[in-house]
Amino acid sequence: MSVRHAGVPDVQWSDWTWQMRNRIRDVGALAHWIDPTDDERRAIEALADRFHFVITPYYAGLMDPGDPECPIRRQVVPRLAELHDAYGVADPLDEVAHSPVKNVIRVYPDRIAFCVNNECALYCRFCLRKRMVGDDEWSMKKRELEEGLAWIRRTPQIRDVLLTGGDPLVFSDERLDWLLAELRAIRHVEIVRLGSRLPVTLPFRVTDALCRVLEKHHPIWLNTHFNHPRELTPEAAAACDRLLRAGVPVGNQSVLLRGINDDRQTMKALCEGLVRMRVRPYYCYQAQLLEGTAHFRVPIEEGVALFRWMRGRTSGFAIPLYVLDTPHGKVPLTHAYVRGREGDAVVVETCDGRTWRERNPRAAED
Repeated sequence: MSVRHAGVPDVQWSDWTWQMRNRIRDVGALAHWIDPTDDERRAIEALADRFHFVITPYYAGLMDPGDPECPIRRQVVPRLAELHDAYGVADPLDEVAHSPVKNVIRVYPDRIAFCVNNECALYCRFCLRKRMVGDDEWSMKKRELEEGLAWIRRTPQIRDVLLTGGDPLVFSDERLDWLLAELRAIRHVEIVRLGSRLPVTLPFRVTDALCRVLEKHHPIWLNTHFNHPRELTPEAAAACDRLLRAGVPVGNQSVLLRGINDDRQTMKALCEGLVRMRVRPYYCYQAQLLEGTAHFRVPIEEGVALFRWMRGRTSGFAIPLYVLDTPHGKVPLTHAYVRGREGDAVVVETCDGRTWRERNPRAAED
């Protein structure tokens, strides 16, 4: 169902700049949307100097006001559990060490992540870059963006640039148009990707004007970040539809989160709902060893079993690739369907657990 808040005129509610100006930043504002628990109140105070909380009114309208275990609420409202993580670190992917210039992250030879800002519509409690989001040290002035662009120009191996952050769609249309034009002028940059959660957390940002900007600079791809079926609202579907009609393919990168989407039916409903919206489930990430996120992490064996269960129970393109991101790149976490070889046959396991022997002789030696 559509999300609305009584007392806010539709013209304001659907204005993305109004939503950004009226984001929830303290317990008093939060109490207009939910009944904060003692744990939530204490966590907001205890974590104020470490990782702020910011929530758009739109996304707050998705939260269950009386249920602390609400899967939307748990993604964005602080908990004291964030203070108890024996193994989490600030930069689990060692991104700083992979940065030739500020906020350019190069793990692979031919592509980079360019963190063009450090601001989002809201702050997810499991954010990989919580060390930098909202911190002035990591903000990007135009001069620093130009330094990143200059590095790309003199590095001809780079063919694929991911604009991320923060969130690149927090930029104004004019700033984004300038940045995309600069990238498009670099001959060896073949594609530009946007990593944005705004279609989920602030779908009103995807305006016709924004889509006209994106259309000018194709090929543009966008991956967004739905984690739960409740996020698949009519507003979010309309935002994705506008992007698709502008020629921008939309994929989804979720994170496997304990108590939010780590059960079979929830993940299946999420992925099938995305497909109905013409959004391709692309990756599902294993939650990182990131500080303050132990309560979100799922044992990898359970994640492998979940996606093994989905195989054969839904469309193949509705099943994302379950991956672990590492400082050396992404590693697929997949069930081993190939069991081995028996002479001229390869033994495989089918999706229903049966064994199949496929005749497949080895290539004859010369």
